[in-house]
Amino acid sequence: MVINTGLGPVILYVARKSLRSMLPSVDRSDGDELQSLSFEVIVAVAEREGVDPTDIEPPEYDALYEVVNPEALDALFATRENGTARTNGHVSFPFCGYHVVVTGEGEVEVSELDD
Repeated sequence: MVINTGLGPVILYVARKSLRSMLPSVDRSDGDELQSLSFEVIVAVAEREGVDPTDIEPPEYDALYEVVNPEALDALFATRENGTARTNGHVSFPFCGYHVVVTGEGEVEVSELDD
């Protein structure tokens, strides 16, 4: 996993959490609000696979928490307490056979893994 925040090395710890246990924590009350970055990773991979995001879980698919801590990923680029956005940097990692890049701007890019 490569992490570049412009602030030096960052360690993301693995948390044991299934996608199904993450889904209820996603606030869907305001359709205009962005989902968490970790959920956006799941959605992007699901789109590439042509499946529903709730289908991206073991045993058919890798668990996101096996690669990166979803809560740490969300917190890495979360708005600071003073309201300043954290737009610098990116995190890249392999997930479900894809190369995933998450940027500080909130973009999630999914491409084929290079062999």
